[in-house]
Amino acid sequence: MAIVSSADLGASRTLDSGTAALGPSVGDFVALLKPRVMSLVVFTGFAGLYLAPGHIHPFLAAVAVLCIAVGAGASGAINMWYDRDIDAVMRRTRNRPLPAGRMAPGEALGFGCVLASASVIIMGLALNWVAAALLAGTIAFYVFVYTVWLKRRTPQNIVIGGAAGAFPPMVGWAAVTGDIGTGALVLFALIFFWTPPHFWALSLYRAGDYAAAGVPMMPVVAGARETKKQMLLYTFLLWPVAVAPAWLGLAGAVYLAAALVLSLSFTLAAIRVWHDEGDGAAKRMFGFSILYLFLLFAALILDRAPGILGTLPGLAGGA
Repeated sequence: MAIVSSADLGASRTLDSGTAALGPSVGDFVALLKPRVMSLVVFTGFAGLYLAPGHIHPFLAAVAVLCIAVGAGASGAINMWYDRDIDAVMRRTRNRPLPAGRMAPGEALGFGCVLASASVIIMGLALNWVAAALLAGTIAFYVFVYTVWLKRRTPQNIVIGGAAGAFPPMVGWAAVTGDIGTGALVLFALIFFWTPPHFWALSLYRAGDYAAAGVPMMPVVAGARETKKQMLLYTFLLWPVAVAPAWLGLAGAVYLAAALVLSLSFTLAAIRVWHDEGDGAAKRMFGFSILYLFLLFAALILDRAPGILGTLPGLAGGA
Protein backbone atom coordinates (compact mmCIF):
# COMPACT_ATOMS: atom_id res chain seq x y z
CA MET A 1 0.00 0.00 0.00
CA ALA A 2 1.36 3.42 -0.90
CA ILE A 3 2.41 5.86 1.81
CA VAL A 4 1.07 9.27 0.88
CA SER A 5 2.46 12.34 2.60
CA SER A 6 0.44 15.40 3.58
CA ALA A 7 2.29 17.37 0.91
CA ASP A 8 1.29 14.77 -1.65
CA LEU A 9 -2.33 15.00 -0.51
CA GLY A 10 -2.18 18.73 -0.84
CA ALA A 11 -0.77 18.43 -4.31
CA SER A 12 -3.53 15.98 -5.17
CA ARG A 13 -6.20 18.44 -4.00
CA THR A 14 -4.62 21.18 -6.07
CA LEU A 15 -4.52 18.83 -9.00
CA ASP A 16 -8.15 17.83 -8.56
CA SER A 17 -9.31 21.47 -8.51
CA GLY A 18 -6.86 22.82 -11.05
CA THR A 19 -5.20 21.22 -14.03
CA ALA A 20 -6.87 17.84 -13.68
CA ALA A 21 -10.30 19.50 -13.76
CA LEU A 22 -9.83 19.81 -17.50
CA GLY A 23 -9.47 16.06 -17.71
CA PRO A 24 -6.56 14.00 -18.99
CA SER A 25 -6.25 13.40 -22.70
CA VAL A 26 -6.42 10.06 -24.46
CA GLY A 27 -2.66 10.36 -24.94
CA ASP A 28 -2.21 10.59 -21.17
CA PHE A 29 -4.05 7.31 -20.64
CA VAL A 30 -1.96 5.73 -23.40
CA ALA A 31 1.21 7.01 -21.69
CA LEU A 32 0.14 5.29 -18.46
CA LEU A 33 0.34 1.96 -20.29
CA LYS A 34 4.06 2.44 -21.01
CA PRO A 35 3.56 1.50 -24.69
CA ARG A 36 7.26 1.08 -25.50
CA VAL A 37 7.68 -1.42 -22.67
CA MET A 38 4.38 -3.05 -23.58
CA SER A 39 5.47 -3.67 -27.17
CA LEU A 40 8.36 -5.90 -26.09
CA VAL A 41 6.20 -7.63 -23.48
CA VAL A 42 3.56 -8.40 -26.12
CA PHE A 43 6.15 -9.69 -28.56
CA THR A 44 7.74 -12.08 -26.05
CA GLY A 45 4.30 -13.18 -24.88
CA PHE A 46 3.34 -13.95 -28.47
CA ALA A 47 6.58 -15.90 -28.89
CA GLY A 48 5.70 -18.09 -25.91
CA LEU A 49 2.26 -18.72 -27.38
CA TYR A 50 3.70 -19.46 -30.84
CA LEU A 51 6.37 -21.84 -29.58
CA ALA A 52 4.13 -23.79 -27.22
CA PRO A 53 3.23 -27.33 -28.30
CA GLY A 54 -0.36 -27.75 -29.32
CA HIS A 55 -2.86 -25.73 -31.31
CA ILE A 56 -5.00 -22.71 -30.55
CA HIS A 57 -7.64 -20.95 -32.62
CA PRO A 58 -6.29 -17.72 -34.13
CA PHE A 59 -9.05 -15.68 -32.48
CA LEU A 60 -8.23 -17.11 -29.05
CA ALA A 61 -4.55 -16.47 -29.72
CA ALA A 62 -5.37 -12.84 -30.43
CA VAL A 63 -7.41 -12.63 -27.22
CA ALA A 64 -4.51 -14.08 -25.23
CA VAL A 65 -2.03 -11.58 -26.68
CA LEU A 66 -4.48 -8.74 -26.03
CA CYS A 67 -4.86 -9.84 -22.40
CA ILE A 68 -1.07 -9.90 -21.98
CA ALA A 69 -0.88 -6.40 -23.46
CA VAL A 70 -3.65 -5.04 -21.24
CA GLY A 71 -2.15 -6.70 -18.16
CA ALA A 72 1.23 -5.14 -18.93
CA GLY A 73 -0.41 -1.75 -19.41
CA ALA A 74 -2.27 -2.12 -16.12
CA SER A 75 1.01 -2.82 -14.33
CA GLY A 76 2.53 0.29 -15.87
CA ALA A 77 -0.41 2.46 -14.82
CA ILE A 78 -0.34 1.28 -11.20
CA ASN A 79 3.44 1.66 -11.16
CA MET A 80 3.10 5.28 -12.31
CA TRP A 81 0.49 5.91 -9.62
CA TYR A 82 2.74 4.61 -6.87
CA ASP A 83 5.95 6.20 -8.19
CA ARG A 84 4.51 9.63 -8.96
CA ASP A 85 6.62 11.24 -6.22
CA ILE A 86 9.96 10.00 -7.53
CA ASP A 87 8.86 10.39 -11.16
CA ALA A 88 8.50 14.11 -10.46
CA VAL A 89 12.19 14.28 -9.49
CA MET A 90 13.73 12.44 -12.42
CA ARG A 91 14.19 14.15 -15.77
CA ARG A 92 13.34 10.97 -17.67
CA THR A 93 9.91 10.66 -16.03
CA ARG A 94 8.84 14.09 -14.81
CA ASN A 95 6.65 14.73 -17.88
CA ARG A 96 4.53 11.65 -17.25
CA PRO A 97 0.81 12.44 -16.74
CA LEU A 98 0.83 12.35 -12.92
CA PRO A 99 3.97 14.34 -12.03
CA ALA A 100 3.20 16.79 -14.83
CA GLY A 101 -0.22 17.47 -13.27
CA ARG A 102 -2.34 16.32 -16.19
CA MET A 103 -4.10 13.55 -14.29
CA ALA A 104 -5.31 12.93 -10.74
CA PRO A 105 -3.73 9.96 -8.91
CA GLY A 106 -7.08 8.26 -8.39
CA GLU A 107 -7.76 8.23 -12.11
CA ALA A 108 -4.51 6.41 -12.82
CA LEU A 109 -5.02 3.90 -10.03
CA GLY A 110 -8.61 3.18 -11.03
CA PHE A 111 -7.64 2.83 -14.68
CA GLY A 112 -4.88 0.36 -13.81
CA CYS A 113 -7.06 -1.73 -11.49
CA VAL A 114 -9.88 -2.00 -14.01
CA LEU A 115 -7.50 -3.07 -16.77
CA ALA A 116 -5.76 -5.59 -14.50
CA SER A 117 -9.04 -7.20 -13.43
CA ALA A 118 -10.42 -7.29 -16.97
CA SER A 119 -7.28 -8.84 -18.46
CA VAL A 120 -7.16 -11.65 -15.89
CA ILE A 121 -10.89 -12.44 -16.03
CA ILE A 122 -11.01 -12.49 -19.83
CA MET A 123 -7.87 -14.65 -19.99
CA GLY A 124 -9.46 -17.15 -17.60
CA LEU A 125 -12.83 -17.26 -19.33
CA ALA A 126 -11.54 -17.30 -22.91
CA LEU A 127 -8.39 -19.43 -22.51
CA ASN A 128 -7.70 -21.15 -19.18
CA TRP A 129 -7.23 -20.29 -15.53
CA VAL A 130 -3.59 -21.37 -15.42
CA ALA A 131 -2.72 -18.62 -17.90
CA ALA A 132 -5.00 -16.23 -15.99
CA ALA A 133 -3.29 -17.05 -12.69
CA LEU A 134 0.13 -16.48 -14.26
CA LEU A 135 -1.04 -13.14 -15.66
CA ALA A 136 -2.42 -12.12 -12.26
CA GLY A 137 0.87 -13.18 -10.67
CA THR A 138 2.80 -11.12 -13.21
CA ILE A 139 0.83 -7.98 -12.41
CA ALA A 140 1.03 -8.58 -8.66
CA PHE A 141 4.77 -9.25 -8.80
CA TYR A 142 5.46 -6.06 -10.73
CA VAL A 143 3.28 -3.92 -8.48
CA PHE A 144 3.86 -5.35 -5.00
CA VAL A 145 7.24 -7.09 -5.18
CA TYR A 146 9.14 -4.80 -7.55
CA THR A 147 7.43 -1.40 -7.32
CA VAL A 148 6.38 -1.35 -3.66
CA TRP A 149 8.93 -3.60 -1.96
CA LEU A 150 12.18 -3.76 -3.93
CA LYS A 151 12.60 -0.64 -6.04
CA ARG A 152 13.23 1.80 -3.18
CA ARG A 153 14.97 -0.59 -0.83
CA THR A 154 17.72 -2.59 -2.54
CA PRO A 155 20.12 -2.39 -5.49
CA GLN A 156 18.94 -5.91 -6.30
CA ASN A 157 15.59 -4.44 -7.32
CA ILE A 158 16.21 -5.12 -10.99
CA VAL A 159 17.69 -8.59 -10.43
CA ILE A 160 14.72 -9.91 -8.48
CA GLY A 161 12.13 -7.61 -9.98
CA GLY A 162 13.20 -8.65 -13.47
CA ALA A 163 11.04 -11.73 -13.02
CA ALA A 164 7.98 -9.57 -13.71
CA GLY A 165 9.14 -8.90 -17.25
CA ALA A 166 10.08 -12.55 -17.74
CA PHE A 167 6.60 -13.96 -17.10
CA PRO A 168 4.82 -13.01 -20.38
CA PRO A 169 6.24 -15.89 -22.49
CA MET A 170 5.09 -18.27 -19.76
CA VAL A 171 1.62 -16.72 -19.88
CA GLY A 172 1.52 -17.15 -23.65
CA TRP A 173 2.74 -20.75 -23.37
CA ALA A 174 0.13 -21.59 -20.71
CA ALA A 175 -2.62 -20.03 -22.83
CA VAL A 176 -2.01 -22.83 -25.34
CA THR A 177 -1.08 -25.75 -23.12
CA GLY A 178 -2.73 -25.02 -19.80
CA ASP A 179 0.54 -25.70 -17.99
CA ILE A 180 4.16 -24.55 -17.69
CA GLY A 181 6.62 -26.57 -19.75
CA THR A 182 10.40 -26.65 -19.83
CA GLY A 183 10.40 -24.44 -22.91
CA ALA A 184 8.42 -21.77 -21.05
CA LEU A 185 10.92 -21.84 -18.20
CA VAL A 186 13.80 -21.35 -20.65
CA LEU A 187 12.08 -18.32 -22.18
CA PHE A 188 11.54 -16.98 -18.67
CA ALA A 189 15.23 -17.45 -17.84
CA LEU A 190 16.31 -15.72 -21.03
CA ILE A 191 14.50 -12.50 -20.11
CA PHE A 192 15.36 -12.82 -16.42
CA PHE A 193 19.12 -12.87 -17.06
CA TRP A 194 18.85 -10.23 -19.79
CA THR A 195 17.13 -7.69 -17.55
CA PRO A 196 20.01 -6.66 -15.21
CA PRO A 197 22.56 -5.66 -17.90
CA HIS A 198 19.77 -4.03 -19.91
CA PHE A 199 18.52 -1.87 -17.06
CA TRP A 200 21.91 -1.21 -15.46
CA ALA A 201 23.08 0.24 -18.77
CA LEU A 202 20.25 2.78 -18.47
CA SER A 203 20.96 3.43 -14.80
CA LEU A 204 24.64 4.15 -15.52
CA TYR A 205 23.86 7.27 -17.53
CA ARG A 206 20.80 8.14 -15.42
CA ALA A 207 22.53 7.64 -12.06
CA GLY A 208 22.05 11.28 -11.09
CA ASP A 209 18.29 10.99 -11.50
CA TYR A 210 18.11 7.87 -9.36
CA ALA A 211 20.33 9.40 -6.67
CA ALA A 212 18.13 12.52 -6.54
CA ALA A 213 15.02 10.35 -6.22
CA GLY A 214 16.56 8.15 -3.54
CA VAL A 215 16.29 4.97 -5.62
CA PRO A 216 19.19 2.62 -4.73
CA MET A 217 20.13 1.53 -8.22
CA MET A 218 23.43 -0.32 -8.54
CA PRO A 219 25.49 2.67 -9.82
CA VAL A 220 24.19 4.84 -6.94
CA VAL A 221 24.94 2.29 -4.22
CA ALA A 222 27.94 0.35 -5.53
CA GLY A 223 29.42 2.77 -8.06
CA ALA A 224 29.88 2.67 -11.80
CA ARG A 225 32.83 0.25 -11.76
CA GLU A 226 30.99 -2.47 -9.84
CA THR A 227 27.91 -1.98 -12.02
CA LYS A 228 29.97 -2.44 -15.18
CA LYS A 229 31.51 -5.61 -13.74
CA GLN A 230 28.07 -7.03 -12.93
CA MET A 231 26.81 -6.14 -16.41
CA LEU A 232 29.68 -7.99 -18.03
CA LEU A 233 29.15 -10.99 -15.76
CA TYR A 234 25.49 -11.21 -16.67
CA THR A 235 26.24 -11.14 -20.40
CA PHE A 236 28.39 -14.25 -19.86
CA LEU A 237 25.63 -15.88 -17.80
CA LEU A 238 23.30 -15.27 -20.74
CA TRP A 239 25.34 -17.43 -23.12
CA PRO A 240 24.14 -20.87 -21.92
CA VAL A 241 20.60 -19.57 -21.42
CA ALA A 242 20.48 -18.05 -24.90
CA VAL A 243 21.52 -21.28 -26.61
CA ALA A 244 19.36 -23.52 -24.38
CA PRO A 245 16.34 -23.44 -26.74
CA ALA A 246 18.48 -25.12 -29.41
CA TRP A 247 19.80 -27.74 -26.95
CA LEU A 248 16.25 -28.56 -25.85
CA GLY A 249 14.88 -28.84 -29.40
CA LEU A 250 12.72 -25.75 -29.06
CA ALA A 251 14.65 -24.20 -31.96
CA GLY A 252 17.17 -25.23 -34.58
CA ALA A 253 20.31 -24.09 -36.36
CA VAL A 254 19.05 -20.68 -37.46
CA TYR A 255 18.23 -19.69 -33.91
CA LEU A 256 21.47 -21.16 -32.57
CA ALA A 257 23.55 -19.12 -35.00
CA ALA A 258 21.61 -15.96 -34.15
CA ALA A 259 21.95 -16.59 -30.42
CA LEU A 260 25.73 -17.02 -30.67
CA VAL A 261 26.25 -13.91 -32.78
CA LEU A 262 23.92 -11.75 -30.70
CA SER A 263 25.33 -12.94 -27.37
CA LEU A 264 28.87 -12.26 -28.54
CA SER A 265 27.80 -8.77 -29.60
CA PHE A 266 26.13 -8.18 -26.23
CA THR A 267 29.27 -9.22 -24.36
CA LEU A 268 31.42 -6.99 -26.57
CA ALA A 269 29.06 -4.11 -25.80
CA ALA A 270 29.56 -4.74 -22.08
CA ILE A 271 33.35 -4.80 -22.58
CA ARG A 272 33.14 -1.43 -24.31
CA VAL A 273 31.14 -0.09 -21.36
CA TRP A 274 33.84 -1.41 -19.01
CA HIS A 275 36.51 0.60 -20.81
CA ASP A 276 34.44 3.74 -21.40
CA GLU A 277 34.71 6.49 -18.78
CA GLY A 278 31.77 8.40 -20.26
CA ASP A 279 28.12 7.59 -20.98
CA GLY A 280 28.31 6.83 -24.69
CA ALA A 281 28.96 3.11 -24.49
CA ALA A 282 26.27 2.63 -21.82
CA LYS A 283 23.70 4.43 -23.97
CA ARG A 284 24.61 2.30 -26.99
CA MET A 285 24.46 -0.90 -24.92
CA PHE A 286 21.02 0.02 -23.59
CA GLY A 287 19.75 0.54 -27.13
CA PHE A 288 21.36 -2.67 -28.36
CA SER A 289 20.00 -4.67 -25.42
CA ILE A 290 16.44 -4.04 -26.63
CA LEU A 291 17.41 -5.09 -30.15
CA TYR A 292 19.20 -8.16 -28.71
CA LEU A 293 16.09 -9.50 -27.01
CA PHE A 294 13.83 -8.66 -29.93
CA LEU A 295 16.08 -10.42 -32.43
CA LEU A 296 16.49 -13.49 -30.21
CA PHE A 297 12.74 -13.96 -29.96
CA ALA A 298 12.30 -13.13 -33.63
CA ALA A 299 14.84 -15.85 -34.46
CA LEU A 300 12.90 -18.32 -32.32
CA ILE A 301 9.72 -17.54 -34.23
CA LEU A 302 11.42 -17.55 -37.62
CA ASP A 303 13.14 -20.85 -36.88
CA ARG A 304 9.80 -22.51 -36.22
CA ALA A 305 7.82 -20.76 -38.96
CA PRO A 306 6.40 -23.35 -41.40
CA GLY A 307 7.34 -22.99 -45.03
CA ILE A 308 10.17 -20.54 -44.44
CA LEU A 309 13.06 -22.66 -43.28
CA GLY A 310 11.66 -26.14 -43.54
CA THR A 311 12.86 -26.57 -47.12
CA LEU A 312 16.50 -25.85 -46.13
CA PRO A 313 18.29 -29.04 -44.96
CA GLY A 314 19.44 -28.80 -41.38
CA LEU A 315 17.79 -25.41 -40.80
CA ALA A 316 14.34 -26.44 -39.69
CA GLY A 317 13.48 -25.73 -36.06
CA GLY A 318 13.40 -28.48 -33.45
CA ALA A 319 10.24 -30.27 -32.54
